[in-house]
Amino acid sequence: MNKVLIIFLVIFNILAVTYLSVPLPHIPDLTNSVRSTLPGDTTQLKNVSGYFTNLSRTEVITFYKANLNGPLRIQLNHPPEKAKEVITDTIQSYYLEEFVFPFKGSVFINGYDWQNDVFTKPEKRIANKLIYNGAEYQSKITVKSYPTTLVQRLIGFFGSEILLIAICWCYQSFLKKHE
Repeated sequence: MNKVLIIFLVIFNILAVTYLSVPLPHIPDLTNSVRSTLPGDTTQLKNVSGYFTNLSRTEVITFYKANLNGPLRIQLNHPPEKAKEVITDTIQSYYLEEFVFPFKGSVFINGYDWQNDVFTKPEKRIANKLIYNGAEYQSKITVKSYPTTLVQRLIGFFGSEILLIAICWCYQSFLKKHE
């Protein structure tokens, strides 16, 4: 039985190292959008890009879902208030979604739709109209990635694996003592 377990662990770890050695998918520019050059959307914040667009939330998320492929990808929906924690404390937000690539990093997509701003009364929303370079847009999308290095990935994965094996061993020892 131990030989089977060892063979399983070797194969599992080879597959895991292969998965971990591939970097996060490239994050393409949002189609049918204008890339922002405003402060905070370029080099001022690391791994951030901003776009002005008339695409709906569904269209934006569908675009990123199609372009952020990977064997393991988890999609999470966060409350818009969390955007102030993960992107910048001055960001406006209507929705915040995250694509998590376990042990590799995350990509956050923040969308601000001025017409649906839940933090502004409907009669005052017109003051938040998005105008960029003389054109009006329905929403502004901000994308921020949190990549990890290969060393961080390997330490995180193998640390978790060792901890899981230790917990299983302790549990098994506990059960043997109480039989």
